[in-house]
Amino acid sequence: SFSRFSSRSRAALVAPLGCLGARHKHTLPDLPYDYGALEPHISAEIMQLHHSKHHATYVNNLNVTEEKYKEALAKGDVTAQVSLQPALKFNGGGHINHTIFWTNLSPNGGGEPKGELLEAIKRDFGSFANFKEKLTAVSVGVQGSGWGWLGYNKEQGRLQIAACANQDPLQGTTGLIPLLGIDVWEHAYYLQYKNVRPDYLKAIWNVINWENVSSRYASCKK
Repeated sequence: SFSRFSSRSRAALVAPLGCLGARHKHTLPDLPYDYGALEPHISAEIMQLHHSKHHATYVNNLNVTEEKYKEALAKGDVTAQVSLQPALKFNGGGHINHTIFWTNLSPNGGGEPKGELLEAIKRDFGSFANFKEKLTAVSVGVQGSGWGWLGYNKEQGRLQIAACANQDPLQGTTGLIPLLGIDVWEHAYYLQYKNVRPDYLKAIWNVINWENVSSRYASCKK
């Protein structure tokens, strides 16, 4: 079935990754739309596999890794703690990144942002067209797997574009607050766009949820 999971609220999508001290199990967040809602730009088959298989795997592996890390902490085994950190970064980043990504997309998306976000984009990139071109170019240019991001540099009070390899989380590795992430792992587009990443990136702009991106921008400025 390409229907959404309906047992949890949309709020779960924006919940931050829990800290180790809380010992809470991470769960796969619901999508706020059906798997087929983003067609023809992103197929239902891709969305189902991406969400229910790939994201679910990051969540499951994160929970397993955190349990092992908890045991290593209890034993005072620093070597084990260090050896587990790459898995925490990869699976934790995968969970963080995808949780943002699903909310960055909408069947009612596309077009241009409005209000403060649009003004900030014009201020920092010259125009929306320039911003779109730059983020697309950065995302196309990711070697192998990774993400293209629009982030907010809180210290400098400006928007910034960045690329992250693999599942490296934007804020945890660059300090930028994530506003808009574009997944350029092949599992995000290959079934539909094959190896032509630029076609996928051209299409994804039609489903960008600017309301969500604007909300993230407003929140991080507080």
